[in-house]
Amino acid sequence: MELKPEGTGFRSKTRFAKFYNLPELISIWKEAADIQTADMLKLPTPEAVPITVTTEPSKFQQEMVAELADRADAVRNRLVDPSVDNMLRITSDGRKLALDQRLQNPLLPDDPDSKVNACVKNVLTEWRNSMDIRGTQLVFCDLSTPKGDGKFNVYDDIKAKLIAQGIPQEEIAFIHDANTEAQKAELFAKVRRGQVRVLIGSTQKMGAGTNVQDRIVASHDLDCPWRPADLEQRAGRSLRQGNMNKTVKMFKYVTKGTFDAYNWGLVESKQKFIGQVMTGKSPARSIEDVDATALSYAEVKALATGDDRIREKMELDVQVAKLKMLKANHTSQQYEMQDKALKYYPNKIAETKLFIEALGKDLPIVQAHPVKDDAFTMTVMGQTFTERKDAGEAIIKACMLMSDPEKPLDLGEYRGFPMQLHCDGSKFKITMKQNLTYTAELADDPVGNVTRINNVLEGMAEKIKAHEARLVTLEKELANAQEESERPFPKEDELQQKSARLIQLNRELEKADHKSEEQSQDGDDEPDLDGDSAPAPVPPALSVVGGDKPSIRAALRSYVPPAPVAAGAERGQRREAAL
Repeated sequence: MELKPEGTGFRSKTRFAKFYNLPELISIWKEAADIQTADMLKLPTPEAVPITVTTEPSKFQQEMVAELADRADAVRNRLVDPSVDNMLRITSDGRKLALDQRLQNPLLPDDPDSKVNACVKNVLTEWRNSMDIRGTQLVFCDLSTPKGDGKFNVYDDIKAKLIAQGIPQEEIAFIHDANTEAQKAELFAKVRRGQVRVLIGSTQKMGAGTNVQDRIVASHDLDCPWRPADLEQRAGRSLRQGNMNKTVKMFKYVTKGTFDAYNWGLVESKQKFIGQVMTGKSPARSIEDVDATALSYAEVKALATGDDRIREKMELDVQVAKLKMLKANHTSQQYEMQDKALKYYPNKIAETKLFIEALGKDLPIVQAHPVKDDAFTMTVMGQTFTERKDAGEAIIKACMLMSDPEKPLDLGEYRGFPMQLHCDGSKFKITMKQNLTYTAELADDPVGNVTRINNVLEGMAEKIKAHEARLVTLEKELANAQEESERPFPKEDELQQKSARLIQLNRELEKADHKSEEQSQDGDDEPDLDGDSAPAPVPPALSVVGGDKPSIRAALRSYVPPAPVAAGAERGQRREAAL
C-alpha cells in the first residue's frame, strides 16, 4: 500500500521491498567500496534541529488536487491520449501546486497561509535572532527558479517579501546570479563574512562545492527533491566542520493533502534501499526496507497527509518499522549469543583449560633447571656455554650459517627445552617446545638474545595465572550468553498490537479506495434511460422437461443474442466524457 501520486488516497503497488542474503551482498560491495558515513566518522559538526512546518491547503489547492485525481484516474484507465495528458505532467503540476497555487495559475491570490509565506516568516525570525553574529541562512527550492522573463516565480516573491519586512536588499542573493566560478567564489565569501545573510538556490547549483557554512543558523527546504542524496547535499551545506554555531535549524515545509506526501514517501522508499547497503553496521540475513533516515522522511510524509486514518497509518508504519528493526537486532543478537553459547565459549573454555594443563606440565621443567647470575648453562650447536655473551654470539653465528631458510635448524637446549632456529622472512626466531611451543625473536645483541629466550620461559607462571583468570571470565560470559539467548523480545506485545492495527487500517483504506473506484465505474456504466436504445435482452429461463429437470438445450434454442455494438463506440463515448 502506498500513497497515490496525486495525494488523494492509497493504491496497492507491487515493488521490490526486501533484500535477502545481505551479508554476502555487502561483502561483495565492500570489495570495491570503503563506506564511511557521517555517523561513523563522528566529526565535530553542528547538531541538526529538524523542524517540519505543515500548512493547510487553500480551497483553490483542494479543488485542484481533486482535479489532479480525476486526471490521474483518466490516465490509468487509458481514457485520455498520452500526448494530451500523462502521469509525468500530473506529477509536475502536483509539485508546483504543493509549492504555491500561483504556479498553476498566476491569477490566483497569494495565500497568506502557504508554505512560501511560512518560510518567509521563519527566515525573518532567524535573521533577527542572529543579528549579533550576522547569522546566515540557506533556502533550497528546485522549482520556480528565476528565469528573468517577467513571469511569477517563488524566488522573486520571497525576496520582495523579505525586503518589505526590513531585510536590506544587498543581504539577499540568488545562487543563479553567479554565472561564473569567480562570481560564485565572491558570493560564497560574502556569505561566509555575513554580508549576504540569505542565499536562495536549487540543489543542483547550491549543493556540492558550496562552502558557506561558517555562520549558518538555519536551512530551509521549500520543496522535496527526487533523490535522498539531494537532501543530504542540502543538509551538508550547513552541518559541516567550520560552522561557529553548535546547532542548526533544519526547516522542512509541507502542504497537507497535496503531492508533498507522495514525494516524501518516494524519497523514503529510495532511502530504505540505500540505507541497507551504505552502512558500516553488520547486516541481518534478511531485512525489511527500514532505515533511520528513511523513517524521518516517513514522519514528514505523515504530516503532509490530510486524512486522519492515513496519518495514523503513516505513524504506525514508522512505529512498526522501528519495532521490527529493534526485533531484528534482538533476534540477531540472540542468534549470536546462541552460537557463542553452543560453540565459541565451550571451545574457548576447553582451549584455555588445555593451555593451563600444558603450562602446568612445562613449569616444573623450567623450575628444575633454575638460572642464576653465577649459574648459567646453554647448549648451542653441540657446544655448552656458561657465559651469556658467548652463548649469544654462538646463536648469531648459527643464524649466519643457516643455508635453507625454509628448513628449521636444531640449535641446542636451554633449561630442559630443545631449541630450534627459524627464519621468518627478514627475522630470526627461536622456538622451545615441550607440551607448548614458546617463541623468542632475535636481534643483533648477543646478551639481549639470551635474555629474551630466558624471559619467555620465566613468564610461564604469569601465563598460568592469566589463563586461569581468563577461564573464570569465559565461564561467566557463557552463563550470560545462555541467559541472553533465551530472553524474549521485550516489546513483542507492542509490536503485535500495532501490527494488527496497521493491517486493519490497510484493509479499511484499501476497501474505501475500491469502493470509490466501483462507484466511479458504476457512474460511467449507468444506462441512458432517456435514450432510444433498447434494454439488453434477458436470457430466457431454463425450460422444464417432463416436470423433472430444466432443459439446457431448449433454453439455448430459444436464446436471442444481443445486437452487435460498433467497435470502439463505447470507449469513444467514455473518452469524450473524460475530455
